[in-house]
This record gives sequence, C-alpha cells and structure tokens, in this order.
Amino acid sequence: MPALLDLDPPARQITKLLEGVADDQLSAPTPCEQTNVAGLLDHLMGLTIAFTYAARKSNAAVTGSPPPQASADNLDPDWRTRLPLRLDELVAAWRDPAAWEGMAQAGGVTMPAEMMGSVVVDELVLHGWDLARGTGQEFECDPASIEAVFGFTSAMSEQGQEASREGLFRPVVEVPSDAALFDRALGFSGRHPAWSPR
Repeated sequence: MPALLDLDPPARQITKLLEGVADDQLSAPTPCEQTNVAGLLDHLMGLTIAFTYAARKSNAAVTGSPPPQASADNLDPDWRTRLPLRLDELVAAWRDPAAWEGMAQAGGVTMPAEMMGSVVVDELVLHGWDLARGTGQEFECDPASIEAVFGFTSAMSEQGQEASREGLFRPVVEVPSDAALFDRALGFSGRHPAWSPR
C-alpha cells in the first residue's frame, strides 16, 4: 500500500482559518458557487462527520439519516467549538491504517477506501482555500496535500470522467501549464486561482 496521506496539515489549516472568521463575514460569498461563508462552514460540519464514519466503516454512514443540504440556515451556532473537534476526530480516524483498507461509504457513494481518503484530502484543501478566499485570509497548503489534490482534480478532468465530475466540480478553468501546481489543481477543480469577492 502507498504511504498514507496525512489529513492533519489541511485540517489544521482550516482550524487556523476559523479563528479569523468574523461574524459579519458569514454572509460573504466564497468561490463555491451560490455558497456563502456560513453555508461553507455548514458543509464542513457535515463532511467531517460523514468522512469520519467512512474511515471507521461505521454503519451510521449507511443506516443513519442523511444530513440536510448544507446551508447557512443549518449552521450550528456552536460551530466555532464543534468544527475544530470534528476535524480532530476526522484526522484521528484516518490515521488508523484500517481506514484505508477495503471499501468505504460516504454520501451514498461506495468506493475503495484508499480513493475515499484522497477525496477527503481534496475536500479539506479546496474548501480550506474557499474559506480563506471568502474571509480574506492567507491560505497555506503542505506539498504532500498539493500533490494529492492535483492528482485527484487532474484525473477527474480527463476525458470520460464527465459523469463523475458532475455535481462535484464546475467546468475546468484554464490555467497556464507553467503555473504553480496548486493553481493548476484549482483550475482542474473549476476554481479560478485569482478569485476574489465581487
């Protein structure tokens, strides 16, 4: 089995960004189309639970009621305390080598656990960047996570992946081939590296 990805750096980056989110920024736009900061935070709240269950191969991922559609209206008022704890649980769950073995399920999708782990890193990194952009903060990403996200987004942009890409990413944004690897990964995910609030 290849070296396991470490979710701690991108999770820690999100936790750091949370400290810089002001209450009056919750309605601010983000690079996620039609999703403001509060809606993005609610999405992060839900995905941390779903992917923690996936790592643990928990029946709750299969039998539990699906979470409501992420939205600003559903954001837990205690998100400043709860989200960092959920991020810690997510990191711990995927540090278990067993999390990367067999099959895993999240959001009604079943796939090899190793692939699911790559999806988790992709979600954390891209949404961490979304949060940073939406709140005017600096974003940092470790090299291993950048490589993982580039590998995932570029593979999802290959011909024949249109159906899998639908609902996950917007159309590819053209980025120069000599641009930084992370900027190219953003482009493959349908994000413009220079995005800023209008």
